Amino acid sequence: MTDQGVRRTVTRVPAQACDAASDSAGEVAPCGPGESSPGTAEGGVSAPASAASDAPSQPVPGRGAPLLGTAGEPVPDGPGEPSSDEPEAAALASPPTVSPAARRRAERRAERVTAGATELERRLADLLRGGLISAGQSGPALWEETAARMVDAQAPGLANRVRDLGALASAGVGAGAPVRLLEECALLHLLAQAWLRRDRLPEPLAATVRSRVGLTASPEGPAIRDDWLVLAQYDTSDSRLITRRIWLHGTVSGRTALLLSYGAPGRAPDLTLPAGLAVDAELTPYPGAGQPRTALTGRFGAPAPTTVRPPGTTTSGALARYGAALRDDPWRESVPVTLDRVVPVPDGDGWQLADADEDQAVPASAAARSRPGLWRLVALSGGAPVRVFGECGPRGFTPLAAWPQGPGEAVPLC
Repeated sequence: MTDQGVRRTVTRVPAQACDAASDSAGEVAPCGPGESSPGTAEGGVSAPASAASDAPSQPVPGRGAPLLGTAGEPVPDGPGEPSSDEPEAAALASPPTVSPAARRRAERRAERVTAGATELERRLADLLRGGLISAGQSGPALWEETAARMVDAQAPGLANRVRDLGALASAGVGAGAPVRLLEECALLHLLAQAWLRRDRLPEPLAATVRSRVGLTASPEGPAIRDDWLVLAQYDTSDSRLITRRIWLHGTVSGRTALLLSYGAPGRAPDLTLPAGLAVDAELTPYPGAGQPRTALTGRFGAPAPTTVRPPGTTTSGALARYGAALRDDPWRESVPVTLDRVVPVPDGDGWQLADADEDQAVPASAAARSRPGLWRLVALSGGAPVRVFGECGPRGFTPLAAWPQGPGEAVPLC
């Protein structure tokens, strides 16, 4: 597999889109005076000439614009999902009433985010003029200051991406570091431009952009009741928050869904679902194109053992699925995928998951190589094909759960 380790850039996104409308929606237009995109940058950004500039930007090849950057498909009717002729479905389909005060607050916040995006674009332009190689020489202060400006603009999503970009600039070594930095800058520039031109985007893509810049949204119906297989559960943390991710597979709907739960540092999130069991529950999806995130809106029994396994695909099918996901969300870091009949095999200093029936493979990600779950997967396989669920992205595949080829329970890998 040759494309797995290559990060998608602004110029690659339209090529991976599946239709002209998506290509057009994802296109980056040049920034004019006063235009900018929200983002975050840490490290090597020279101070802008104007007070409104904070993160330099870089041009995307062939577009001549300044840039900067940095981590469900429709569901068929399933059991417990109200049909369109039911009163409950009609109620869910009706847009909620928004008070004038709430509308004014939303408009004021949108104005602040727009100002932040404009400032970020100027800072990205400064970064480009100063050169990418010098981006890591200024230390973290400028990136943190840019991130703080995005927080002031009420765009926490942009602030997080600026911090990530600053960490990349500070730690970047080797000949490929400037290329990676340019790619991430391009993605941040693309997000800023998408926000500034959100009124031209299809609503599902506009909802994704709002979510990426950090605007909160409520789950929208219709709810999906199903027997949900708990595929994996794991936590990530930083200095501000612990985030728990729970992946589920609908045994009837066939949908893969994500539950997110949060906790303060040192305190685990409340929601816990044991991997390998199934739970009769109702999930309500969040808005956004191709977004897997849902909210748990009803539970109708305790988790119970199950023999159901998610259907699998090949490694090439997993890469195709990730490419298709970029059509709906160019900023996606990974997609949930189940690989069928793969064998973990050494690959130099790392590992890869090779198709047992094809001459294809996908590398294990750096995150996977640092976890003991990879060795559990190797022990479970013993050289024989296994079925593996995980997250597939531009840096490789991160296995989260596995099943033996014959009868057997799921083995958590995270």
